[in-house]
Amino acid sequence: MTHNAVDEEILKQWTRRLSQALQIVDLEIDNDLVLTVADEAAHAVNPMAAPITTFMVGYAAGLAAANPAMPSSTAVARAVDVVTAVCQQPEKEHPDATGWVNTAQ
Repeated sequence: MTHNAVDEEILKQWTRRLSQALQIVDLEIDNDLVLTVADEAAHAVNPMAAPITTFMVGYAAGLAAANPAMPSSTAVARAVDVVTAVCQQPEKEHPDATGWVNTAQ
């Protein structure tokens, strides 16, 4: 997914603004990673799946990062890996049948 420098700067400013408003200190966001996982979900399901998917990645990563031994970047990477695997599976397969249960946490 490619973006121009103006878009990247706008996203950096937006994420900084949200981080401050939500009082999330020292949060480094990989905007390209978030946009990529949203794009994968949009293509695997439909465009409305993108925001729901990114929310769920954030939630799963937040739960995993509650463990002080796990850096937030690792928690996000694990959640993204699970979403990517789900997006690449045929729609008829169910997560429980393919072993995805408890993989994000």
